[in-house]
Amino acid sequence: MQVGVHGGGFVPANGDVSLASLGRGLWRRKRLIFGSAIVVAVLSFIVVNLITPKYRSEARLLIEGRENVFLRPEAEKNVERQVVDLEAVASQVQILTSRDLASKVIKDLKLTEQAEFDPVLRGVSIPTVVLAMLGFAKDPLSMTPEERVLQAYFDRLTVLPIDKTRVITVEFTSSDPKLAARVTNAIVDAYFKFQTDAKQEQTRGAGQWLAVEIEKLRAKVTEAESNVENFRAKSDLYGGANTGGLVGQQLVDLNNQLALARSQKADLDAKSRLIRDMLKSGRPVESSDISNSELLRRLVEQRVTLRAQLAEQSSTLLDAHPRIKELKAQINALDTQLHSELEKLVRSIENDARIAGARIETTSVSIGRLKKQIAGSSGQEIELRGLEREAKAQRDLLESYLAKYREATARDSLDATPAEARIISRATISNVPYFPKKMPIVSLATLGTIFLMGAFIATGIFLGGGETSSAPVPRSARSIRARSLFDALRGRKRTPTATAPMPAAATAATMPIEELAQALRRLGEAGRRITVIGSARNAGTTYTAIGLSRELAKGAGVVLVDLALGAPNLAIISTDPNAPGICDLLRGTASYGDIITRDRFSPVHLIATGRVGAEGQVLLGSPRLAITLEALTRTYDHVVIDAGAVPEVAVESFARLAPRAVLVATNLADPSTDVARQRLIAAGFNDVTVFLGKPRGPNMVPAAA
Repeated sequence: MQVGVHGGGFVPANGDVSLASLGRGLWRRKRLIFGSAIVVAVLSFIVVNLITPKYRSEARLLIEGRENVFLRPEAEKNVERQVVDLEAVASQVQILTSRDLASKVIKDLKLTEQAEFDPVLRGVSIPTVVLAMLGFAKDPLSMTPEERVLQAYFDRLTVLPIDKTRVITVEFTSSDPKLAARVTNAIVDAYFKFQTDAKQEQTRGAGQWLAVEIEKLRAKVTEAESNVENFRAKSDLYGGANTGGLVGQQLVDLNNQLALARSQKADLDAKSRLIRDMLKSGRPVESSDISNSELLRRLVEQRVTLRAQLAEQSSTLLDAHPRIKELKAQINALDTQLHSELEKLVRSIENDARIAGARIETTSVSIGRLKKQIAGSSGQEIELRGLEREAKAQRDLLESYLAKYREATARDSLDATPAEARIISRATISNVPYFPKKMPIVSLATLGTIFLMGAFIATGIFLGGGETSSAPVPRSARSIRARSLFDALRGRKRTPTATAPMPAAATAATMPIEELAQALRRLGEAGRRITVIGSARNAGTTYTAIGLSRELAKGAGVVLVDLALGAPNLAIISTDPNAPGICDLLRGTASYGDIITRDRFSPVHLIATGRVGAEGQVLLGSPRLAITLEALTRTYDHVVIDAGAVPEVAVESFARLAPRAVLVATNLADPSTDVARQRLIAAGFNDVTVFLGKPRGPNMVPAAA
């Protein structure tokens, strides 16, 4: 699996962050993190206890139309009131935060005498003077006392409508909890007083205006009604029962009479025609007129009785019997008499119909004459109706003004002008400070410090800490004493470098690679960056670097960097032998994710040399190389550098990059080995360990550790 570096920290190619290395870096700096958090916690605790506590009281108002239905105008009692909208609620908020209402509250509670509201009473503080001089605040001495108190008042006042409701919250903050509650309730009371006074003033003004207008209207109504009566008398257009003129009333009556006469005539004609048809056809005559005639009713009854007797006798007697003949003769006589009476009735009805027709003609003539008369006086009628309409309009207006005046007078006398709101919660004295919240502030400050310090350190780990290439390794992270790893293992004091006996070195070099790795682990920070360098070419430097890296990788993160620019060999054990290397990164042609590969036989991460080119030695002194190795050190537990052979490289560059050296030699007694060791110490290496190497060919593949 390939890995890369992003922002100075190493990130696997699949995007996973090396959390283990980050955690180890944070844990190593736990004292700094938690120490800073404790300091901030103590300071914040002191500060919150020095701050004067603030108390907040709250009242709530419900905005609604509270007009009593019994006090509404008569014409509006059945009208549904419109629901208060959001604009109306916002308008009430502006009233509660108005300057006039604030001035009244300040005056009623004598807030100008409170040092909390007028800082000049207790002396202007130095920070306030400095801020005023810098233009960040107003100079209290240049403001009037009223302006100072108003500014402090509005700084402590909060009026907000609650979303999706018609409720408004009024909050006031003060260092005195009793004063906070008093001011809040005073604001609410002043608001209701303002509303009531405004409505009463409006009602009182309307009543005064109506009184003046009523006096004017009374004169106008009197004048208009006089004009109507004078014109009616002058034109002889007196009104009838239906407020019309006499001629018009007569015309209406005649039309009614005409309609009645026509109806009577039509009814009589129909009756007479019906009775004659019955007589001609011989059918029994059935009519209401017969029922109303006593004679006809008796004749009909006698006829019915005789017919009944004839029917009864015919059942036992023959037609030639005298009794039968007698009954038939009586019936015929009754039929003749009944027919004669019906003829008289028909003639009577026809006479009535003719009389109705004559009445129709007479009435029609009278109607025509009245129409001509009305047509002659239409202009005067129109003018009279206009005068009457004017008089009626003035009279109706006067009556409406009188009704409104009576209502306004009643409202003013009854004090019946409720505000557009009602209190649903009054302010109470709070025993818990609103500010500062001591424990939350201290907790947030402490946790924030831990988070910020952790983030700062993590950023430094990922970005290389912002150190330059020439920055030396911290003194706490390296051993200032120049002693060999052999002396550290044996517990003996190292002899001066110039006179160090080779036999001792030879003894140290015979130890296994496992003991060398274990000794480096025990050195802690001083054993994290190691330069493996040979006393000569083909001394087994690469083999030693690989074996040491694999041994260190047992339980730790290790990266092996090939900086043997003259004879690079590490690519042959890489999972990607053709991957770019460290030289490509320093030139800027490759990224961290491109150059980091894996050892095919162990968990060791590899960085090959890459394309060296002609400027290879220049790249060893590049500031970017130092930054890269510092970033690797912050990501991995151990950084091992294969530096090649001492005679072929500038060892001073490696002394700055990895100040602990492992000198690989094939012969410990060879003077060239001691010369190489002395050169490394002179170049600035803090510790040089001579190790007996095993030469291998350029294509060797060491076995997996």
